[in-house]
Amino acid sequence: MAEKGKEKGGKGQPKKQTIARYYNVKDGKVARKNLWCPKCGPGIFLAVHNDRHSCGKCGYTEFKKESNSQR
Repeated sequence: MAEKGKEKGGKGQPKKQTIARYYNVKDGKVARKNLWCPKCGPGIFLAVHNDRHSCGKCGYTEFKKESNSQR
């Protein structure tokens, strides 16, 4: 039986601040880094994948255009 109060593993790497991943502040102006979902509206960002952008809330997906095919 496992002992109470003990956690598995050690302490991991410190996490980045979540908000800092989506916005840049330059000259006192805020700029968004990622695209937002056209169905859900501003504030819901699209996740970035290798071949697409997708919304986790509604499932909207935009596929990236292939510049040169490597197979």
